[in-house]
Amino acid sequence: MESGEVTISRALHKQCFPARFQLIAAMNPSPTGFYNDQRSTPEQVLRYLNRLSGPFLDRIDIQVEVARLPRGTWAKSNQKVESSAQVQQRVQVCRIIQLKRQGIANAHISSSELKSHCSLSAEENEFLELAVEKLGLSTRAHHKILKIARTLADMENSTNIGHKHLVEALSYRAMDRLLRHLMNAVAV
Repeated sequence: MESGEVTISRALHKQCFPARFQLIAAMNPSPTGFYNDQRSTPEQVLRYLNRLSGPFLDRIDIQVEVARLPRGTWAKSNQKVESSAQVQQRVQVCRIIQLKRQGIANAHISSSELKSHCSLSAEENEFLELAVEKLGLSTRAHHKILKIARTLADMENSTNIGHKHLVEALSYRAMDRLLRHLMNAVAV
């Protein structure tokens, strides 16, 4: 997934094929649909979620929990939302910023390039390191959070990654938070 290629080896021959793709997946957070609906114990939910390996989950950049909407939300909703064309325009502007700065999209920044393109102030670096430690995240997850925070800053045309960008990027690690919460509940 990370190298962007698939290598097939047979006997004495080896062939590499390009395989850069974007994985989009969905799953229920518990066997019953919602992990806090009182129909499953924390142990059952943890056993269900452990079907996905940690290394696999670690490679998923953005994990978002879609919460159940409160009753009446659809009937009362009259909010104006961005059109697909407006979102596309914002994404294109963001991509142009990234290509001008480093020649590639933020998702493709190598580990060695992170310091130059995703630098943080000492205070923000301390905050991120503490969050990564508290959540028990890997170095890979740490790098992904930095890249996402850089993209969020780019979306605001900000040259620096700020605290709010880091907080939002961390919020996209929903599965890590859920697993940590369930492991703590089972340990008690």
